[in-house]
Amino acid sequence: MKKNLLALRWVVLALFVFSSCTSSNEEDPQPAGSQYFVSAKSLGTLPKAALQVYAATGGFTQFVPYLNYDVAFYQVVYNTTYKGTPVQASGLLCLPQGTPSPPAVVSAQHGTIFADADAPSNFPGGFSGFEMLAAIGYVTVIPDFIGYGTTKNLVHPYYDEEHSAAAVVDMLKAAKFYLEREKIATNDNLFLIGYSEGGYLTLAAQKEIEANPSHGLDLTAVAAGAGGYDLTGMMSTIATVPSYAEPSFLPLILHGYNVTYNWNRPYSDFFQQPYAGKIPGLLDGTKDREQINAELTTSPSDLFNPTFYANLSVPAGEPVLKQALIQNSLLDWVPKTRTRLYHGTEDEAVFYQTSVTTYNQFLSAGATNVTFTPIQGGTHRTSIEPMMLDVLPWFASLNQ
Repeated sequence: MKKNLLALRWVVLALFVFSSCTSSNEEDPQPAGSQYFVSAKSLGTLPKAALQVYAATGGFTQFVPYLNYDVAFYQVVYNTTYKGTPVQASGLLCLPQGTPSPPAVVSAQHGTIFADADAPSNFPGGFSGFEMLAAIGYVTVIPDFIGYGTTKNLVHPYYDEEHSAAAVVDMLKAAKFYLEREKIATNDNLFLIGYSEGGYLTLAAQKEIEANPSHGLDLTAVAAGAGGYDLTGMMSTIATVPSYAEPSFLPLILHGYNVTYNWNRPYSDFFQQPYAGKIPGLLDGTKDREQINAELTTSPSDLFNPTFYANLSVPAGEPVLKQALIQNSLLDWVPKTRTRLYHGTEDEAVFYQTSVTTYNQFLSAGATNVTFTPIQGGTHRTSIEPMMLDVLPWFASLNQ
């Protein structure tokens, strides 16, 4: 599939109408979002026929009939913070062309990526699948996340709640400022959607938006699939199973926490050889998930440093790491916006129980607007399509 996408990229590039025009914020500052917006660079316009081909080649054939609009793409650069320091992050803004009425805005959060080339703002080189939402008729905002795009020199703060929420919220505010400045009309509806890591970012952003009305973002509905919301439960399970299908996720989260929280521990604290020595090269932004998985082992007991591995199952072991997992788990709030959770019952990468625990915690805390849809037999890779086929008519019914 990836080879087909790479080959198709050059066809898509030929269909693009490129522009070197860059919009900047040199006009008089405006109060809402002006401090977040930096620039919007046109990447070109793609006709709906090309997007239909792109979707089909990417394995999203059931969505082809929904793709009815040409889409203009922009790389947006915006101000956010990383470890308390201002940085300029990036993402992709997708504008449907010729909609009969002002469209709603959707912020879509992609799943875990490793290669710099897969950042959404590298479109058409990077393709998350959420670009299709624009061809359906939504103004679509897709943040790269810290560690990719313009911030590829930084270590991605994987499954860190603060940075996850900021990447989404700050880009939304920048995008809304740009749309208003350019007099691109939208309606009042704002949706959030994400899958895998993107599901986690979606709930992190929802939590932040609902807790702080000063952001000026009013959510209509939220859909999140297969995110690792219960990080403590995830790591506890990994410490007990004989095999874990996505070992690439493990150095990504431990390296991310190690840098984000300034632990400065050597890789050998977490991993045994030869893997500890390989990990810096594996996480250098040139390799994708499949390549990294091939260099690791699916056996946690063989991958982790024996002492570290044993401590994961000891209540007093690795207290700093475990506290970080607790703090970044999204179990300590009550969603107010209409929210749908989805998860495949056979998910081998982000365990199904993660969403069960999260949903039950929401209900016990008093949530009344949250539903949970198990995708029977769904794996991590196969569950996104049934999720989207359920979400699209739901969003459409609310987009009035």
